[in-house]
Amino acid sequence: MRFAYLGSGSQGNGLVVEADGSRLLLDCGFTVTETITRLGRLGLQPADLDAIVVTHEHDDHIRGVTSFARRFSLPVWATHGTVRGARDGFRGVTVHRIDGYREFAIGGLHVRPFPVPHDAGEPAQFVFSDGQRRLGVLTDVGCATPHIQSVLSGCDALALECNHDPEMLRNGPYPESLKRRVGGRFGHLSNEAAGELLAALDRTRLQHVVAVHLSLKNNTPALARAPLAEAMGCEPDWIAAADQFTGLDWRDIR
Repeated sequence: MRFAYLGSGSQGNGLVVEADGSRLLLDCGFTVTETITRLGRLGLQPADLDAIVVTHEHDDHIRGVTSFARRFSLPVWATHGTVRGARDGFRGVTVHRIDGYREFAIGGLHVRPFPVPHDAGEPAQFVFSDGQRRLGVLTDVGCATPHIQSVLSGCDALALECNHDPEMLRNGPYPESLKRRVGGRFGHLSNEAAGELLAALDRTRLQHVVAVHLSLKNNTPALARAPLAEAMGCEPDWIAAADQFTGLDWRDIR
């Protein structure tokens, strides 16, 4: 099982997960041309994908979903609320609605959705598994809940939102209303909150920890890595950070 990021941040998101001959794209926040280019960096073509799974309807996560899925005949999986919230409703695309956050399978990949507090219609985050190994993904979440902690405990790899440093957000260029939204219970996870969540999890199986969805204006990779490294008791360089522009190369989960 392995995973890689096309890019992660407010300008566009996309994660590729692969196991047992199945390969899916989690979110597609780039244009068709840009998505093809970024897939190419990972040695992939659109024909290598089996489906697109969507977390929620914000533009940096669905910008390219409909056009890319329609052009390459890919099915889309999303919650009812996400489909309703998408401006085009994924028109012209085969849509499988995620019902009640129940687990489903795409080929050899088992997909477990779980609800998160975020300002969207019916947002979901996911744990992907090949039956033995588990990759947990958590972005676009205002605060950690006991359910989130339960779902993510015992994963073999984690991609955790480290959106902002609270002091940088407080003193940064955003208008006050946006600062309140980002830092609120339905906004985005701070570096410190991500570190606290990680410290509360069962980490005994972890092979990879990746900081994702870093703000370009309110964070730095070094600031994001520090609380995660403290929780893991490791050097900061062991923690990976997905970049907005170059993504993250393949990580194998063994």
